[in-house]
Amino acid sequence: MTGVAAGTTTASRSWSVWGCAAELSVTEPGTIEHAERIVRAELAAVDAACSRFRPDSELSMLARAGGRPTSISPTLHAFLEAALSAARLTGGDVDPTVGSALVHLGYDRDFADLGPTVPPCDEIESAISRTGFITESDWSMVTLGEDHVTIPDGVGLDLGATAKALTADRCARAVHDELGTGVLVSLGGDIATSGPYPDDGWRIEVCDGEGEPSTVVVIGSDTGVATSSTLRRRWMHEGQMLHHILDPQLARPAEPFWRTVTVIASSALTANTVSTACIVRGPAATAWLDRIGLPARSVAADGTIIHSGHWPDDGEDRS
Repeated sequence: MTGVAAGTTTASRSWSVWGCAAELSVTEPGTIEHAERIVRAELAAVDAACSRFRPDSELSMLARAGGRPTSISPTLHAFLEAALSAARLTGGDVDPTVGSALVHLGYDRDFADLGPTVPPCDEIESAISRTGFITESDWSMVTLGEDHVTIPDGVGLDLGATAKALTADRCARAVHDELGTGVLVSLGGDIATSGPYPDDGWRIEVCDGEGEPSTVVVIGSDTGVATSSTLRRRWMHEGQMLHHILDPQLARPAEPFWRTVTVIASSALTANTVSTACIVRGPAATAWLDRIGLPARSVAADGTIIHSGHWPDDGEDRS
């Protein structure tokens, strides 16, 4: 979990969305109400386009398209384009076609509604039965045109590895562009900033729960911070405890070599793409991070902390 410590010259709001915490901070307190309306409107638009838990969303309608080309909104186009770009960047380690695999593993509804041993959602389960479950899908099967998309029948999309982070980026830019204030948006720990920042910067606490090592980083404008974790979004399925980050090649949760990986980049989208890929890559992630040079903090399963790319913390990690 990644959180923000607001300064005295900022105003903040928080609420729950998509089974996680939404946090909004602005450097001009008088704009906070308007800023919240902008963010909530963007969240609603993204949910209508990209949710795989709403039967009326565009993404759910794609699952019922039977492999036919389907017209899509500019919003869904932007999010599909981001997901496919993430797949290319990571060589397929971050793949939006894992939706069917997640359903097959029991993650078939908003995580806030997912109990430890809930039965499958009837509507989604019946859809799988009708179309068949494709286990060997990959992102190259998705054909994205200017205003339409085609996915094979039986391939389910999940944009969870990129959508939340891209939404944070879009919300931060929208608030700054319309109101001129400096802004920080955090969606479940995917953080994006835009515009002026507080005199002492945006102070971000990086920690994944009680008892986990924590640290604080200070960031400025037009920056993204994201943490991917094998400790969060876990559920029981057929007697096994699973987490939500799948290895696309196995259609199973990635081996938990890392407890968490946190990355700082020019956008939340890039940060979360890289942090998610690191979880999938396991021990190979360290050399990859060294090559791409992004600041990162990786916590191994045994608690060992590895910093990459000039990680800008304020001191030693502490429990």
